[in-house]
Amino acid sequence: MENNTFYDVNDIMAICGCKQSKAYSVIRELNSELAAKGFLIFQGKVNKTYFHERMYSGRKDGNE
Repeated sequence: MENNTFYDVNDIMAICGCKQSKAYSVIRELNSELAAKGFLIFQGKVNKTYFHERMYSGRKDGNE
């Protein structure tokens, strides 16, 4: 069964144009944020919706 809900490290590497270690770092950071909010997370994968929200929809500190 194909899972279209999550990105894995290869997806993050392709989207961000970064190396594997940075991609894993991004996944860990986003999953840490989600876990702090009480969401279930999977190591090595990040929710696509949350990834796009954090990467592309503006800054969280109020500066746009």
